[in-house]
Amino acid sequence: MKIFNISGPALKSVFRGNVLMLGLVSFFTDFSSEMIYPLLPLFFSGLVSSGMVAVYIGLMDGIAETVASVLKIYSGRISDAIGKRKPLVFWGYGISTFARPALAVCTAGWHVILLRFIDRIGKGIRTAPRDALISESVYPEVRGLAFSFHRSMDHAGAVLGPVTAGVFLYLLLGGGELWSRSSATADAGEMHALRWLFAFALIPGVAAVWIITGKIKEIRKQSAAGANKPENHNTAPLPGRFYVFLVAVTLFALGNSSDLFLLYYAQTKFSLGPGFLILFWTVLHLSKICFSMPGGWLSDRLGRQFTITFGWIIYMAVYCVFPFASELWMIWLLIIAYGLFYGMTEGSEKALVADFVPAECQGRAYGLYHGVVGLGALPASLVFGILWSMTSPKVSFILGAFFAAAAAAVITALFLTTAKKQSL
Repeated sequence: MKIFNISGPALKSVFRGNVLMLGLVSFFTDFSSEMIYPLLPLFFSGLVSSGMVAVYIGLMDGIAETVASVLKIYSGRISDAIGKRKPLVFWGYGISTFARPALAVCTAGWHVILLRFIDRIGKGIRTAPRDALISESVYPEVRGLAFSFHRSMDHAGAVLGPVTAGVFLYLLLGGGELWSRSSATADAGEMHALRWLFAFALIPGVAAVWIITGKIKEIRKQSAAGANKPENHNTAPLPGRFYVFLVAVTLFALGNSSDLFLLYYAQTKFSLGPGFLILFWTVLHLSKICFSMPGGWLSDRLGRQFTITFGWIIYMAVYCVFPFASELWMIWLLIIAYGLFYGMTEGSEKALVADFVPAECQGRAYGLYHGVVGLGALPASLVFGILWSMTSPKVSFILGAFFAAAAAAVITALFLTTAKKQSL
């Protein structure tokens, strides 16, 4: 049966070499970043007025991800042109490693936005070459599993980061202040603890850069066309169905605002302290870990369309229900379901790019894919934050659900059309 038809060498390529090393790089990078990221709404509350926190979150992630997306497009093209992935991966992770801890000295909201912007420049440089390198390092029949394994390592670091942050803040703040708050604004003690925590994030980031330097190897594969491939891969046309897929991804991205809004909603509705923010973020990433490998495996065995569409429907359902959650236990269940969305889509989408595009053009293709995802981040997060401030969270969440439904419809039409053509 196809569902069990995976060769031993194919499986080994997922759990060793570049895929394993890049997984460790992502593990340490997310260990560093996720000590900081879920606490940024609280950090903003000590720097700007409470009514502007949602807008600042939208500006921060929207602007930063949009600029990173443009860089992803060009970094993918550059990696194809020079025939190398590793240098761009190294500089991308290096820039982010040293930008994040600088948040410790921020004294204004725009400082946070600027440093987040620099951090995302690093992400923009590294992402497309890294994904192309992963694709080149494994057998085609296990691409979904390989990308999901990489995301699992990423999410494992995203669990360790918040847990470390929780222990760190407990030692500095004590138990009471960690779990409950009397004010919507971070006080001087909380701000002092957050600054020390942000500075500590440098250590795992340096570990990630060290692994890239000594453990990652270039692997370039020839396309099936061999000598007949075009000389200039940056201008060779990509398959039409890849662009239809990008339309679906763009629609989804327009409704996929920053995940920080989930935490901010829970924090403001239930008056939660930083300990709960850390715990929510940890549970979310544990859920991602649990569902990532099954999601990638299902995409390899049952098809990408099934897992991607199912994931986007889960996202739509979570966004429809989240603003109406009246009890804290409902938030916990929705956070776990949100992890299922990630598990079904993250590895599947990246594997589908490689399914559509020949190897010599994959840097450009991954650049375009990540580019449209991030270019949707600015209007998605900014509009979400503005609608939140001007109307209510309900309006913002329902709009996100609408775009997810539209994206699911487009990708379903793409695969139905493709299946019909193949049957003729």
